[in-house]
Amino acid sequence: PFSQINLSVIGRYVEYLVQEQNVKNVFVNGTTGEGLSLSIQERKQLAEEWVCQGKARLDQVIVHVGALSLPESQELARHAAAIGASGIALIAPFFFKPTNKDELIAFLQKVASEASAVPFYYYHIPPLTGVNIRVEELLDGIKERIPTFQGVKFSDRDLLDLAQCIHKYEREQLAFLYGVDELPLCVSVPALVLFGSTYNYLGRQTNLMLQAFTKPDLALARKYQFLTGEFLNFVIKLGFGVAETKAVMTLVSGIPMGPPRLPLVAASEEFIVKAKAKLDSLVWPEGR
Repeated sequence: PFSQINLSVIGRYVEYLVQEQNVKNVFVNGTTGEGLSLSIQERKQLAEEWVCQGKARLDQVIVHVGALSLPESQELARHAAAIGASGIALIAPFFFKPTNKDELIAFLQKVASEASAVPFYYYHIPPLTGVNIRVEELLDGIKERIPTFQGVKFSDRDLLDLAQCIHKYEREQLAFLYGVDELPLCVSVPALVLFGSTYNYLGRQTNLMLQAFTKPDLALARKYQFLTGEFLNFVIKLGFGVAETKAVMTLVSGIPMGPPRLPLVAASEEFIVKAKAKLDSLVWPEGR
């Protein structure tokens, strides 16, 4: 059967993130949320429910408004502004692709201007979009073109590009939301915010890792990173995508995440059994 969105679990989901994982910022309709597999109406309904449920409990609800069609992105941006989203984010269009910085900024600007009072983030995810315009180059002069520009959700392994961005633009107080969950301590600097799918179910441990890092107790921080890495390394070898992320989140939280939407297919029973066994085998420093 055609999988429908389930708005009724979002209140419980928010409560779980805050109480169990100490996670207070969310990114709605992104990659893990399969935003690009949803209809415009479904994306609006999800954004509304997250903003509504998160108002008193979450610090930020950033809504991803990227689409292949400029008018649809603009419509989603206007909607996000109207419902009170904390920010909007946008991937590069990935069928007809921008081939240079000016083309990409022109597209981003046309969307950002529809939500002129809302902080705007560029969602840089070249492994999925195929748009490899370096962020360091993109940021040069972007504030003049997009006054609401606030930062980048950086989901790429080019750490040299990221480091150059942080170094060159530290005075502009831009936010860099880093989205490669396996590598957080490689790039832990004050300008960086970690934003990834594993924090849905390993948020508490990641927060403890960051606390240890800032003390600094680097040995303890590394223990947390290595344990997270051990789990991710294990599941990546089994085949770890959005469908499997939903299965792990269901296991850990007890909240039914449901199946993914085609063309993605649900995680196998074998994956779920093995992932659960691996998670159960991890011994975290604080004993949980």
